Amino acid sequence: MPKKENFFNDFADKNGESDKPTKDVSRTDFPPNFVFGVATSAYQVEGASKEGGRGPSIWDAFSHTDGKILDKSNGDTAVDQYHRYKEDVELIAKLGFEAYRFSISWSRIFPDGLGTKVNEEGIAYYNNIINALLEKGIQPYVTLYHWDLPLHLHETMGGWLNKEIVKYFSIYAETCFKSFGDRVKNWMTINEPLHTAVNGYGLGRFAPGRNENSSTETYIAAHHQLLAHAAAFSIYQCKYKEKQGGQVGLVVDCEWAEANSDKIEDKIAAARRLDFQLGWYLNPIYFGEYPEVMREILGDRLPKFTEEEKKLLKNSLDFIGLNHYTSRFIAYVKESPEESDFYKAQQMERIVEWEGGELIGEKGASEWLYVVPWGIRKVLKYIAQKYNNPPVYVTENGMDDEDNDTLPLHEMLNDKLRVIYYKGYLAAVAQAINFIKIRGNR
Repeated sequence: MPKKENFFNDFADKNGESDKPTKDVSRTDFPPNFVFGVATSAYQVEGASKEGGRGPSIWDAFSHTDGKILDKSNGDTAVDQYHRYKEDVELIAKLGFEAYRFSISWSRIFPDGLGTKVNEEGIAYYNNIINALLEKGIQPYVTLYHWDLPLHLHETMGGWLNKEIVKYFSIYAETCFKSFGDRVKNWMTINEPLHTAVNGYGLGRFAPGRNENSSTETYIAAHHQLLAHAAAFSIYQCKYKEKQGGQVGLVVDCEWAEANSDKIEDKIAAARRLDFQLGWYLNPIYFGEYPEVMREILGDRLPKFTEEEKKLLKNSLDFIGLNHYTSRFIAYVKESPEESDFYKAQQMERIVEWEGGELIGEKGASEWLYVVPWGIRKVLKYIAQKYNNPPVYVTENGMDDEDNDTLPLHEMLNDKLRVIYYKGYLAAVAQAINFIKIRGNR
């Protein structure tokens, strides 16, 4: 395990700056065109699950299945943004944010996902949100897919396991471009495809809850998501880019992987961990193929691209959306203690302690989340160096805190750890601006 003092001294020597900000971060630390915003996803906030012509999604089915959600909660009502979006827009404006990233529910546009008949009530709902945002001077940043696949597509064709999904996603994406693209100039095709693939089709922790064939289905689902992204990007470039003038990106996520020691096997394991996160999705776009290390380890379980698909994928994004929350030390192990095939294949152990037993950072409510501001700077620098400095938006970043029903409201609202988290991470992003085309932070 690294010694904390030595690590940060080395960090400062290499970067010419301390790991910690010497002053409070402020708006002036960022360029004038840097965008600050907030973000949600449809299933988490909309509610109205059976209103407005919306069809069921895989998350409706998953959250209503006994044993899947610990507290038995679901998104039937959520925070009721479907009815209260005007209040939310007003709150965003009062807080001074310039952007709102939200996702469109595929099954609110096409209830069965097939694209045969548009649900006009769904179109009207999103038109209302977009117009309300623009009236307040807030730019909409729209995600087309944030995990809520129409249930019909899963039940009738296997969802992301069937290559036909690319066609249906293309129809859905073009409908959104056509309906909203005169006002929406920033699009994200798919949010965190890794978690759909690994947790949805590998571990079974997320909808649709599959874990029967994790050694193959994980990589098939990821493959089809990549092709769906590329198809949607191509449609926008060919039919809407010139007239609408927008941009299209893909949102990936990365838990920074820091080698646990100077041993070559730990450094290789950390690099392999990054390839299995970022490289899985970005290498096909920038280099035409999955990372070599993935191909070596997974063999024929990793699907292959045709030459036509490689052409479709090549440079198929205008920006990268990065979701980043936390970091880990990575040590090489021959037999990984991790649960799923995806993690076992990486031959690594994720460690959350410095030498001496101190945690890598203060812990949030989620068992996986630790406050590690220096990690975001490292992942941004890694992206800049490996992928030729593409434009990047930090599309998700933040932390959760433990609920405590015994504390008075004013103490719960005085969430000091969250303030520390944002100050640290924003300071790290401000420092990263020196070497990467970072455009905004959510």
